[in-house]
Amino acid sequence: MSSPIRAVLFDLDGTLLDTAPDLVHALNEVRREQGREALPYALARTQVSHGSSGLIRLGFPDFAGDPLEALRLRLLDIYSQHLSAGSRLFDGCQQVLDYLAARDMPWGIVTNKPGFLTDPLLAALQLDRLAACVVSGDTLPQRKPHPAPLHFAADKLQLAPAHCLYVGDAERDVQSARAAGMPVLVARYGYLGPADDPEAWGPDGHIDSPLQIIDYLQGRMS
Repeated sequence: MSSPIRAVLFDLDGTLLDTAPDLVHALNEVRREQGREALPYALARTQVSHGSSGLIRLGFPDFAGDPLEALRLRLLDIYSQHLSAGSRLFDGCQQVLDYLAARDMPWGIVTNKPGFLTDPLLAALQLDRLAACVVSGDTLPQRKPHPAPLHFAADKLQLAPAHCLYVGDAERDVQSARAAGMPVLVARYGYLGPADDPEAWGPDGHIDSPLQIIDYLQGRMS
């Protein structure tokens, strides 16, 4: 039988928070500084889950090596100054967090976003004190798709991985959860691109709205 779910862990960008407005703005500011036109928001949005590296490669496909890294660092510098200008919880996520709070179910975040960006962003949105654990991309030597960050989060919650649900929007999220022995849902409302095939990743389910997390939990809490 499936283990009952006692906690929920979220990826950050593209799952819990819609951070694309601020990240795409930072990318297009770097392009502007380099004398290039802004990329369409819909195109750049699909790369947000791949972090600054994915964004800068999209914005500057003709760069490589140290010059590309310099542009990536410039993107992060701009982004760090406007972390929460347009970033918000996805519609429905607040209801999910309220549902968990009403049932004393802890929730946390496991993201590849570095801590120097994760922590102030969560503080700005007043989520830092609500999360039972936060595992950033530099909390451990390993990052997703390695299972270590999810194991670390489960240990912080004093739960077996099988009792924690992970929700993410990228293939590495499914790979990490599978390796950790944790059930996983793919958020199709996140930053999937046209080449992504979440059905092929082998998750336990797909959701088109955060509210569907509640439907899943209701079948897995007993």
